[in-house]
This record gives sequence, C-alpha cells and structure tokens, in this order.
Amino acid sequence: MKRARIAAPDFNLDLTLNSGQVFHWDRKGNGYAGVIGDKPLFVEQQGDALLAPAGSENLVSRYFALDHPLPEIYRTFPGDPAMTSALEYCRGMRIIRQPVWECLATFITSSMKQVAHIRQMSQAIRRGFGAFPAYPTPGRLARAGEEQLRACMLGYRAKNLLATARLVASGAVDLVAIGKLDDDEAHARLRRLPGVGPKVANCVLLFGYGRLKAFPIDVWIGRVLRENYFKRKRNVTEKRLRLFSAAYFGEFGGYAQQYLFHRARMEGR
Repeated sequence: MKRARIAAPDFNLDLTLNSGQVFHWDRKGNGYAGVIGDKPLFVEQQGDALLAPAGSENLVSRYFALDHPLPEIYRTFPGDPAMTSALEYCRGMRIIRQPVWECLATFITSSMKQVAHIRQMSQAIRRGFGAFPAYPTPGRLARAGEEQLRACMLGYRAKNLLATARLVASGAVDLVAIGKLDDDEAHARLRRLPGVGPKVANCVLLFGYGRLKAFPIDVWIGRVLRENYFKRKRNVTEKRLRLFSAAYFGEFGGYAQQYLFHRARMEGR
C-alpha cells in the first residue's frame, strides 16, 4: 500500500496514543494499527513526520490535531513545579479529535476503571457489536440487550451505555446540536445522559468536541491538584478544584490536565 508522509512537528505519537485518551490502538512493529471513525489505518512516526496510507492525510492530520499550536499552548502553562515537570515529560503529546459518539460511549464505560480495563472493554464492544475494529454505532448498540453488553465486562455501566445509545439512536439526543452550544450549556446537556457526570462530560467536551478549556477531574487529577496546589488545605471540594482549575490553567486547561494526568499516572505505576 502506498504511504503518504505527513508533516508532524512538535508531535509524539507514542505519548499521544498511550496517554489515556483513546483505547483501541495496538503497537505493531514501528507503528500503530487502529481506526479513525470506520477507517482502519496503520500510522508510523519517523522524526517530524507521520507515515500513513495515501489518501488519509487530512483524516490523520485532523485526528491527531497537528494544527494545534503547541508552542503557543505551552506558553500559557503556569510555571509551577508540577506543571513544568509534566510538560518536560509529555512534550509532543496532542489532544486527539475523537468521533463524538465513540468518545461519549467509551468514557461512559470508563467509570471507576483503569486504562487497561477500559481498553479491554472497548475491544470487546468493538468485536461484539461493531464492524471491527470500528466502534459500533448508537443504532447497533441500541438493539443490543443489557446482558450482551455486560458480557463485554461492563458491569453496571452496560445499563448506562444502552440507555444513552437508545437516546442518541432515536434522535431524542442530538450530539451535533450539543456541539453547537457554548461550553457550559453543552456540559449541562451531556450531564443529562445516563452515566455522564461532570468528569465524563468534560472528557467529551475535550476529546470529542475539541473544547480545549475543559478540565476533567478524576481521582488522579484530584490528587495532583490537592498535593501540589492545596498542600495546607483540608477537605478541598471538587467544586473548588473545578473553579481553581478553570481560573489557573486558562484557555488550554485541557492540555494542562492531560499532561498532569499522564505524568501522575506514570509515576503511580
């Protein structure tokens, strides 16, 4: 297969695909096999370029957000020790632009699970209900039974995923329309969906809708924030963490969050 060479300065493919944003890319030799939407691809990095199938240049560039101005984004990061360390460790990581439904469904199943477990569930759902390796459509999942989804290791998450799939498939929820709302309203609308709390809603805003200010707070990030920015404070609420993060990390808080998250996760292994 003929391959195209795509300029990818300030980019690290390994970091990006292994940072807990997506869960379905497999290391194969010098590159990664995966799927963007319903298109299977093999992508390999060579220096400041990506090698991908000819004809997929625009798809790959958009998916890996090669247009994001990383040097400009880095200049907005605060200069505290935690953020500086995270930047040094994660330099070149980009926020992937995921298909919105795939992102929403995947993070609904992520609740209280580690990355390895989320990956296993994602692969099981793709094999069981999708045109593997593509993620199944809302309509396909809407026709499934809860027990079939539980067989994909989802546990109680199966009920939430099924209910949300049925809402989207029926048209009762329009993900395109949600994407046209401002951040606060989109967040509120997403939170009405079964299995979607503040963290999952922010993940969908960040990874699905490309709202780079969104700052998901999970156990890892909550710990990072409390240990580095509230050292002498007790009983810091999640609401206070959300307000602090929005003000302190600014318009590219999603990038700051992902760098802090990945650095903390690697340190915790």
